[in-house]
Amino acid sequence: MNDGSKKSRRRRSSSLLYQEPLESMEHLSDQSAIPNLNANWVNAKGAWVIHIVLIVALKIFYSIIPGIQRDTSWFLTNITYMFGSYLMFHWVRGIPFEFNAGAYDNLNMWEQMDNGEQFTPTKKYLLSVPICLFLVSTHYTHYDLTYFTLNVMALLGVIIPKLPWSHRLRVRFLSGSPDDRYLDER
Repeated sequence: MNDGSKKSRRRRSSSLLYQEPLESMEHLSDQSAIPNLNANWVNAKGAWVIHIVLIVALKIFYSIIPGIQRDTSWFLTNITYMFGSYLMFHWVRGIPFEFNAGAYDNLNMWEQMDNGEQFTPTKKYLLSVPICLFLVSTHYTHYDLTYFTLNVMALLGVIIPKLPWSHRLRVRFLSGSPDDRYLDER
């Protein structure tokens, strides 16, 4: 085999976990050149309130559907918020803007917020909202074992990616293959 075909092949790993490598100096300079509009909005006025507004809107939506009882509406509110939160903060990588030369392409929004610092006030708040919603949902479902089990699974699915030890950690069957440019730099 020649060297050209070796570089085009993707290295495979049997590991389910993949640790995203740190950025190169180029990416760090690209990140510091322009503010990250994708993640800076979470520190703006009203950004914290929108989560409460969304939860109330979801609760009202599920409550007005005929035939849905109060415990089921709280359960659906919890599951919908947790799914949306995971999708927004942990699933989608990169930013929708093309002005930073791909500096944030392999980082999800949680990793982009506050320049990757842990336990900032915003991150503490966003960590506490799913926990409080879980507690309220569990109370109003009268601690039913089925609802409780599903609510705990949803909570763990949202809380675990927010913890510091899972920063830049990817679960391969959930997030796909790592970007080739980072494999070539190693």
